[in-house]
Amino acid sequence: MRIFTKKLPHPDLPAEEKAQLLQNSEYQEMMVESTFMYLTLDLPTAPLYKDEKEQLIIPQVPLFSILAKFNGATEKEYKTYKENFLKRFQLTKLPPYLIFCIKRFTKNNFFVEKNPTIVNFPITNVDLREDLSEERGWPPSPQWSPLSPPVPSQGTGKWYELQDLQVTDILPQMITLSEAYIQV
Repeated sequence: MRIFTKKLPHPDLPAEEKAQLLQNSEYQEMMVESTFMYLTLDLPTAPLYKDEKEQLIIPQVPLFSILAKFNGATEKEYKTYKENFLKRFQLTKLPPYLIFCIKRFTKNNFFVEKNPTIVNFPITNVDLREDLSEERGWPPSPQWSPLSPPVPSQGTGKWYELQDLQVTDILPQMITLSEAYIQV
C-alpha cells in the first residue's frame, strides 16, 4: 500500500504563521510504499442514546464503507503528543489472504469500551477492485470467498465460529451478525 502523510501546523497558531509553515518541506505530503500483514478498519462511533421507541440501537455499517479508508482519497487526522498528521492510504496490491482487524475497543481514563457495531459483509464474492490503485491493476483473481470470522468445513459444508479456544457450529445466516474484531 501507499501511505501519504502530511504534517499539520498546530491549530492554535495564527493563520499567517500556519500559511508560512505549510510552505516548509516538512509540511509537504510524503509518500511511502509499505507492505502490510492486515488492514485496520475503524468503526464509526456507536450512538449514545436509545432510539425513539426507547429500545437500544445496534448500529450497522457496510464493509465497503469502512474500507473507504484505503481508497487513496479518504483522509484522516492522526494525533501524537506533539504533532498532528493527515494520512491517506491507497491499496496497490492484495495478498492471497486478507485479514481485517476491526477496531472495536477504545480506552478512556477508566475502562475499555467495546463498540457493538455490526459490520455487514458479503459471505462470498468480495470484490475490492474499486479500492486498488488503477496503475497497479487487480490481481488475477478479483473475487475472494469467504470473508468471515467463522470458517467453512471443506468436507461437510458446515460453518464454525472460532472464539479463543472454543469452536461452535453456526448457521451461514448468522455470520454477518457477529461482533468480530478479526476477519479473514
